[in-house]
Amino acid sequence: MINHERILGLDLGTRTLGLAISDPTGTIAQTYQTIRFAENDFDSLIPILKDIQTKENISTFVLGLPKNMNNTMGERCNVTISFKEKLEKQLSIQVMLQDERLTTIEANRYMLEADISRKKRKNKIDSLAANIILQSYLDKEKGK
Repeated sequence: MINHERILGLDLGTRTLGLAISDPTGTIAQTYQTIRFAENDFDSLIPILKDIQTKENISTFVLGLPKNMNNTMGERCNVTISFKEKLEKQLSIQVMLQDERLTTIEANRYMLEADISRKKRKNKIDSLAANIILQSYLDKEKGK
């Protein structure tokens, strides 16, 4: 993957989309931004993601799949899979699903250990969760 294409990690919530981006070698994830949108208005994200896809030369999206702790798929998984299909169709891009169980808890733990204030944590949690999702995916791919 030395063609400088990048991978974008996505953590989809009901009102926020956390983003993280890989380095050009596909080794390291870093937080990118958090997009706020009207509750469940996922269609509004498509043109924004299209712009980022073009600007950052994104080859693949990695979308967190919010499975239940017992590995079953609930309503949030259905919403996520529907969003995945919409992205693939409208942006002509490959979207990989990555299990995201515990990523928000892990992100909060990192920020607590770093002594980041509650207000700052609230603003960073989504992009950090996306970072954990993307880094997990990158590590898994490197291990293949």
